Amino acid sequence: MNTHATRRAAVLATLADRGVDALLVTHLPSVRYLTGFVGSNGVVALSPDGTVLVTDSRYTVAAKAAVDEGTQVRIEGVDALPAVAQTLAGMTPEGGVVALEAAHITLHRADELRGVLTTLGRTTRGETGIVEDVRVVKDDAEKALLRESARINDAALARVLAGGLAGRRERDVAWDILSALRDEGAEGPSFDSIVAAAGNGARPHAVPSDAVIPDDTLVVIDMGAIHGGYCSDMTRTIPVGDPPAKLREIYDVCLRAQRAAVAAVRPGVACAELDAVARDIIADAGYADHFGHGLGHGVGIEIHEAPRLGRNAKGELASGMAITIEPGIYLEGLGGVRIEDLVLVTDDGAEVLSHAPIASHDD
Repeated sequence: MNTHATRRAAVLATLADRGVDALLVTHLPSVRYLTGFVGSNGVVALSPDGTVLVTDSRYTVAAKAAVDEGTQVRIEGVDALPAVAQTLAGMTPEGGVVALEAAHITLHRADELRGVLTTLGRTTRGETGIVEDVRVVKDDAEKALLRESARINDAALARVLAGGLAGRRERDVAWDILSALRDEGAEGPSFDSIVAAAGNGARPHAVPSDAVIPDDTLVVIDMGAIHGGYCSDMTRTIPVGDPPAKLREIYDVCLRAQRAAVAAVRPGVACAELDAVARDIIADAGYADHFGHGLGHGVGIEIHEAPRLGRNAKGELASGMAITIEPGIYLEGLGGVRIEDLVLVTDDGAEVLSHAPIASHDD
C-alpha cells in the first residue's frame, strides 16, 4: 500500500468509528495529504467504495499525474457541487451518512450540498478533525520533508546573519530572508517572516517596519520554509552589540524555559503539562504576565496544526507529532525574546530539527 493509500485507510477507519459512510474533503491541505493533488480547486469524495478527486479542466493533466491508481479523477466545471453530490450518493447506500468538514466549508455551501443529497436519499453531518486527527502523527515521508524544510530554514538564516543586522531596516532583512529561503531551495516561506528589533520585539507578531536596527539590542527573527509542501518554523533572538542588562536577563530566562520544555518532550506528556514546564520557569523569574501566548503548536502541511500547546490545551503528545517549542517574554517599550525550535516527538523523547545556533551567556 502506498503512502496516500495508507493515509486514506486511516481516515476510513475513523469514518467507521464515527458511523459515517462517506466524507467530503474540502480543505485543500487535506486534499493534498490524501491524494497528492496540488491546486486551488479540488475536493475529495472518500468512502469504502473508493476515492474520487473532483477538480476542473485547468488541472486535468496535473491531477492525473499527481494521484495514485486508487484515486479516480473527475473533471467538472469550476462549480462542481452538483457533480460532487451525485458522486457521493453513488458511493454510499440509500439513507447513508455523508460527513462534511464543518471547519472548512461555508454554511451556504453546506446547505446547498445538504439539499441535493437529501433529494438523493442521503443525510449529511458536520464533523471535525477526521483528517486532522490522522495528519497529527507524521509518517516517514512527512518526517523526511520536515527535516529538509528545517535544514533549508537553518541555512537561510545563516546566510542572512552573515550580512549583519545593525544599521539595516527590519523590512530589508525580511526581504533578504525571503531571497535566502529561495536560494537555499525552499518553495517559498511558510509564513511572512518577522524581524523585530528593540521595542518592536515586544510585539509577538510584529510586522517588519522601516525602523533601522540599532546597536546594543535584541532582534527577534521568526521564519519558516516550505519544502515538498511541508513547513518549518523557527525563531532566534539575536543579540546585536551589548544589549541592556534587563534584555540579557529575560533572554537567559527564556532560554532556560525553552531548553527545559524540549527536554520534557516525550509521548504521553499532556500538552498543558508541557506548556507549564516553560511557563513555570518564566513565572518563577517574575515574568508571568509577559508570556501571553501558548508554548507551541503542531506543524506539517500547514504551519499551524494540531496539537496545540497551551495552558488549557487538551490531549497529550504522541510519537510522530511535529511541534514547536517557543516560549517568549515581551517587555513593552524595551524589547522581547522568543526562542523556537521545530521538534519531532520520538518514541523516547525529542528530535530537534532546528539547528541554527542559539546565543547563550552560560555555554
